[in-house]
Amino acid sequence: MQKKRITAYLALLLLAGCIGKNSSTTTEPPSELPSAASQKALILNAEEILVTGKRVSTSQLSRIADTANRSLHHLSEVYFLKPSQENYQYFKENGIKLVSEYPVSTFSIDVDTAAYSNVRRLLNQGVLPNEKAIRVEEMVNYFSYNYPAPENEAEPFSVVTELGPSPWHNERKLLHIGLKGYTVDANAIPDSNLVFLIDVSGSMRSPGKLELLVPALKMLTDKLRNQDSISIVVYAGAAGTVLEPTSGADTYKIYAALDQLAGGGSTNGGAGIKLAYSLARQAYIKGGINRIILTTDGDFNVGITDEQSLKSLIKKERQNGISLTVLGFGRGNYNDALMQQLAQTGNGNAAYIDNINEARKVLVEELSSTLHTIANDVKIQIEFNPETVSEYRLIGYETRHLEREDFNNDKVDAGDIGAGHTVTALYEITLAGSSGAAINPLRYQISTRLPQGSVTGNLNELAFIKLRYKPKPDAESILTSFPVNLDDMHRKIGSTSKNYRFSAAVAAFGQILKGGMYTDNFTLQDTLTLAQSAKGRDEYGYRGEFINLIRTANLLNFPQVSRR
Repeated sequence: MQKKRITAYLALLLLAGCIGKNSSTTTEPPSELPSAASQKALILNAEEILVTGKRVSTSQLSRIADTANRSLHHLSEVYFLKPSQENYQYFKENGIKLVSEYPVSTFSIDVDTAAYSNVRRLLNQGVLPNEKAIRVEEMVNYFSYNYPAPENEAEPFSVVTELGPSPWHNERKLLHIGLKGYTVDANAIPDSNLVFLIDVSGSMRSPGKLELLVPALKMLTDKLRNQDSISIVVYAGAAGTVLEPTSGADTYKIYAALDQLAGGGSTNGGAGIKLAYSLARQAYIKGGINRIILTTDGDFNVGITDEQSLKSLIKKERQNGISLTVLGFGRGNYNDALMQQLAQTGNGNAAYIDNINEARKVLVEELSSTLHTIANDVKIQIEFNPETVSEYRLIGYETRHLEREDFNNDKVDAGDIGAGHTVTALYEITLAGSSGAAINPLRYQISTRLPQGSVTGNLNELAFIKLRYKPKPDAESILTSFPVNLDDMHRKIGSTSKNYRFSAAVAAFGQILKGGMYTDNFTLQDTLTLAQSAKGRDEYGYRGEFINLIRTANLLNFPQVSRR
């Protein structure tokens, strides 16, 4: 039926083009989708015309062709994907570092998950993702891991490490670092002042955007309490307030405001953000959660359009205690690069909502971690011991790199951990003396020379890990540190934990999709086997879904030149 429908539309669109030469009929992108009744009539008329050769008047054909044109424009967004028109930030994949030259690695944690759900969307549509769309750390951190939780709020997160073989290189190891945030029941999080900032521009009329956004925000509304405040701001060619600050108990009023949303016009995102911050200040809750939730495809085309101006505005308001979470929707014109920049600047997290189940995951299952921050500006710094490690490579976190001196500077912004969040980071390392070294030694450098200040004579200590975080945004940072010892290393990958193996499988998957620069001959089938061995308890089916995603990618793994 779908093939017949598209065939009819295409045929009638050709007729529309012929008629357009002699009449006012146009094939410009339509302003709205025809009603279901109009489309049904179109199909019946199209079949009759195409099959029986029925003669119709020029005016009748013009009306039919106009409906076909508007329907075809809608269908083209569903069936004819244009991922190349989507905007992603370029970054160079982390390379291998010599410990003798770069003994210290510093980065900001990242709890965003947008890259994984966006990659899932593309693969499920039969398209291999653009390499720039793949941020490996966001794919790894999409999944929760069974790390031990901290005992109380005085210790906002726990830290665990695990050392074992690299699945894709026999002569190298993986250092697995896991953080687990203190868990807070959704009913126990601080009072919340939330402003829904909703893009209702013309681009949001497309499938998978407003039609998905509205029920997603209704899910969040259902979890709110009497003491929570909700506001709604919309923006298109101009910005406006749809709902003044309203108690979370007034569900029907919030629903009614959401139900009246409709797309149309250009996208004045800058004006919308300004108005949203104004409402957030109006309903500000001291000691509570004050957060704007921006829902958009990121297609800002009027108003404040350059990233720097938007980031300056958001940074100023962040310092006033108002954070920003970004929820991405849609396809074709999705501006992932801008969404990431805004979320990182706004002390918030970025997620991509590709289906209603993802909306439930982000806004219901993970409500506490999405809204309630328990540790601010979390930074990790690792010093590798050159006597035991010759090389290392941080897998992912390219857009979260920090300079060495940034670690001690509390004015340097970093990522935040929400209640119950897990954060995972992986280093691939080469032990000193291993044949797996990627970089040849220099001819004129003394191989035994160690960097100034290194720990000499310690053949068991692999690395020294430091973490900094702020218990509150304006507080002084707290430092914690501990060593990683070679004695704790697993000799076989089968003896490692499921956390270790599953995170390694996701990391391998992301790296292979990016071209497999550092994964040698490790295949998607190898990745599938590794993931299956560590699936474990899968309450919501996310790990099983990932395993099926590997199978899908394996079927789509045509040559690199075929990527669009």
